[in-house]
Amino acid sequence: MVDAADGRAAARALGLTKAYGQGDTRVVALDAVDVVIERGRFTAIMGPSGSGKSTLMHCLAGLDTATSGQIWIGDTELTGLGDRQLTRLRRDRVGFVFQAFNLLPTLTAEENITLPADIAGRRTDPAWLRQVVETLGLGDRLRHRPHELSGGQQQRVAVARALAARPELIFADEPTGNLDSRAGAEVLGFLRRSVDELAQTVVMVTHDPAAASYADLVLFLADGRLVDRLDQPTADAVLARMSGFDGPRTS
Repeated sequence: MVDAADGRAAARALGLTKAYGQGDTRVVALDAVDVVIERGRFTAIMGPSGSGKSTLMHCLAGLDTATSGQIWIGDTELTGLGDRQLTRLRRDRVGFVFQAFNLLPTLTAEENITLPADIAGRRTDPAWLRQVVETLGLGDRLRHRPHELSGGQQQRVAVARALAARPELIFADEPTGNLDSRAGAEVLGFLRRSVDELAQTVVMVTHDPAAASYADLVLFLADGRLVDRLDQPTADAVLARMSGFDGPRTS
């Protein structure tokens, strides 16, 4: 494991706790989690339903606030940042790929890809954009609108949008959940290539052992705690680890 203070840590958390409610209704979604996300690697987060995996990703990405503990993206501590500062950090340093493609139907694929930069008033680096588009195989689809694209192509546009701003981190929340197995494999392959060929850092929440097998490392959560890790995973090895976890108590 990379040391928490090492410059190779793209994101990290120390004592990360997230609780909802109070008293008898208090539910602990994350229970004093320590985690380091290594730069330039593909990390998958897995666990039973309700284990806290999506909550962990949302906290690391600055989409949700911690009840206690500390979170960093690079050398910037998120704890204590105001809403405007968090918005700027997410816009400038983080990319997101969600299960729902979240493409604007009136825009072309290219316009959807460059939309975050356009909103921020920044120009997308044309050489980088061309490299992303070529890596994702979207060169002949840039003028198409979402309804003219397959589900797999729409998700590839969403991946390109996340990559286009050249963020430090890409967070993907069940990115293949709405895709068939072939399209899902395509998207996972492109996320893998974005790490290997574009030097990106990807963190993906998934429930699918086959999807997790594309990662360099799988982190396992159960009942809001980090309970195991698996380097160089295979689908069978992930399934075997998952089968040993008891059902969670939270949702």
